Parts: sequence; structure tokens; C-alpha cells
Amino acid sequence: MSNAVYYVSYKLKKGADISEFLLAAEKLNNEFISKQKGYISWKQLVDGNTWADFATFETMEDLERFKEVSKKPSETAKAFYSFINLFSCKQHIFSVEKNYE
Repeated sequence: MSNAVYYVSYKLKKGADISEFLLAAEKLNNEFISKQKGYISWKQLVDGNTWADFATFETMEDLERFKEVSKKPSETAKAFYSFINLFSCKQHIFSVEKNYE
């Protein structure tokens, strides 16, 4: 069974403090995301003012379970989301076809 990747691109709100945003992301990862079944990793990517989250889970079922429990965000998640222009979000779910390491 192949890994699953949750890819979301977005822009931060105008004037958002990047160091505070990254601290909020780290807290969310440490307190919630990394504790989810099948979690492998979460990478944050940036290109200019476009950010992307690249979260990898062991299976598509693990990723779907993560998405379901994320529908009711905690205060930690809300703090993370407060930095993001939610209208700019584009999300994709991928199955890993081939992994070159």
C-alpha cells in the first residue's frame, strides 16, 4: 500500500509575522498532527509569498481519518489558521506512486 500526501498551498495574511506563524505550525505539529495514526512527516514549503504544506501519512485511510478529525479544529489549530488567508487555499490529495530516495 502506498503512502498518501496532503498538499495545501496558501498565502499568509498581509502583515503576518513569519516567525510567529512557524511557531504556531510547530506547536500544531507537536500537539496534534504528529500524534495522528500513520503520520510520517509534515514539510512546510515556501516560494516567495506562496506557502505549501506537504503532510505524508502511511495510508490513504490514515490521511482521510486525519482530515475527518481536523474538521473540528482545536485552539492550537485555530491559532495556526489565523495566519492564513483561507480564501487562497488550494488542496490536493495524492497517492505516492514512486518514491526516489
